[in-house]
Amino acid sequence: MEIHRYEKIWTVAALLIIVGFIATVTYGTVGAGVKMVDDSGGTVDPGSLDDTEFSDPGVTQVGEDEYEVHVVARQFLFQPGTSEPIRVPANSEVTFYITSADVVHGFELVGTNVNTMVIPGQVAEVTVRFDEPGEYGIVCHEYCGGGHHTMAGQLVVVPEDEYNPEDS
Repeated sequence: MEIHRYEKIWTVAALLIIVGFIATVTYGTVGAGVKMVDDSGGTVDPGSLDDTEFSDPGVTQVGEDEYEVHVVARQFLFQPGTSEPIRVPANSEVTFYITSADVVHGFELVGTNVNTMVIPGQVAEVTVRFDEPGEYGIVCHEYCGGGHHTMAGQLVVVPEDEYNPEDS
């Protein structure tokens, strides 16, 4: 049986593309640390967030240069982050715990690798280090209803010497 030369070339090219796709996915999960949304952050009853650590969402210092930020996504705002920006100091590691009180939302810190789905009843846990002062937009990237386009917030990383926990 004779296989035409062009057929051999296209078969090899297709196999190389498939191997490339597999290598890309493998690198994303192992090398770059891309993870799927899971329940490692725990679960909560979205109907009774007032009985959890999400009753007063905000920034809490948990160690030297370590902070936790509890965020609740609601149609069509982030608490905190929409009316008042979330403030954290530079040179700190921040773990975000994010949940939804109503529908599926998204949580993305523009300009960082923080990007997760926010599912009612599940707590998404994302850790990021901020070394330099700056401002980051918070956007919802999952369509959550008619006011979705207004669902945005802000994270401000302030210099360490200017950080005041009462402003968070």
